Amino acid sequence: MSKFSNHKVPLIVEKDEDNFYVVECPLFEGCYAQGKTLDEALKNIRAVIKMILKDDSNRQVYSSYNPQELSLHTISV
Repeated sequence: MSKFSNHKVPLIVEKDEDNFYVVECPLFEGCYAQGKTLDEALKNIRAVIKMILKDDSNRQVYSSYNPQELSLHTISV
């Protein structure tokens, strides 16, 4: 696991209607966590990602992820 330290992954953070922060890592299916504060939610998603990386196929996805650019946009419809 140490070879993956400081490897960056994308996260999407939203504050829900109950004022909880919900964090999703779109790199892995079903990878999400929540917390009452943003710091708590980020701590929780780190723990989830560490569990997910116990699977070989997820480690391969993680190690090969190296985007040149990443952005998130919202629009009104």
